[in-house]
Amino acid sequence: MKRQFAVFGHPIGHSLSPHIHRLFAEQCGDALDYQRQDVGVADFADAVLSFFAAAGSGLNITVPHKEAAYRLAVVRSARAECARSVNTLWQDAQGRLHGDTTDGAGLCADLQRLGFLTASARVLLLGAGGAARAVVEPLLAAGIARLDLCNRTPQRAYDLVQDMRHLGTLRALPVEEIDSAYDLVINATAASLHGEVMALPPVALAPTTACYDMVYSAQTTPFLAACQAQGVQRCSDGLGMLVEQAAEAYALWWGRRPQTAAVLSAVRADLRAAL
Repeated sequence: MKRQFAVFGHPIGHSLSPHIHRLFAEQCGDALDYQRQDVGVADFADAVLSFFAAAGSGLNITVPHKEAAYRLAVVRSARAECARSVNTLWQDAQGRLHGDTTDGAGLCADLQRLGFLTASARVLLLGAGGAARAVVEPLLAAGIARLDLCNRTPQRAYDLVQDMRHLGTLRALPVEEIDSAYDLVINATAASLHGEVMALPPVALAPTTACYDMVYSAQTTPFLAACQAQGVQRCSDGLGMLVEQAAEAYALWWGRRPQTAAVLSAVRADLRAAL
């Protein structure tokens, strides 16, 4: 019998999660049925409870429901508590709803695959919303030298730093105060989705800087295009993060982590073929 899984979001038609998890299942020899489900904000809690009442095995959660999933989960992982966000749900034998976030682990796994994440790295994180918050702790845990947060609304960055400064060397920095180059710049804003870019001073980027956009696309994202225009050579979008966080979720549900390299190559090829 196939185990039942789904991804909940709004909108959800663009989600690659069903394709990714089916590729994982083929690799691991597992039987699953994985569907997309468009769920409005007002219907989210009822939809989650109904899914598990109908013997569903696990849910992935995407925007705009990650904070609602965090509130709904009865048992939360330490990393979910830190991020105040949940993107993976399942029930235990007692019927308790468990929540975890795999976003930060997925990002760090992809950065390490690319060779972008080193123990001495000076990192600039653009954004101060839920996407940024979910990756602060794992980035600091990776042993980087420094993590600066920059946001179009500086107060949001200050508030996030105040809340998470106990985790490590973390500071909020207005864009106009950036005065040296970073080893790694990560875009955690939604600006690329709207064709916008947070303007960085030229001093922030050196030819050796690595730039990473948590948004993925079949084409170069606006953020990465702007970085390349300033001479940056090492760039990547967030498709690898998507695949790696999915592998983390798969491991939570199935007890084993699939290999990601071949799946990432296949999904990237499918994206390009759809152009």
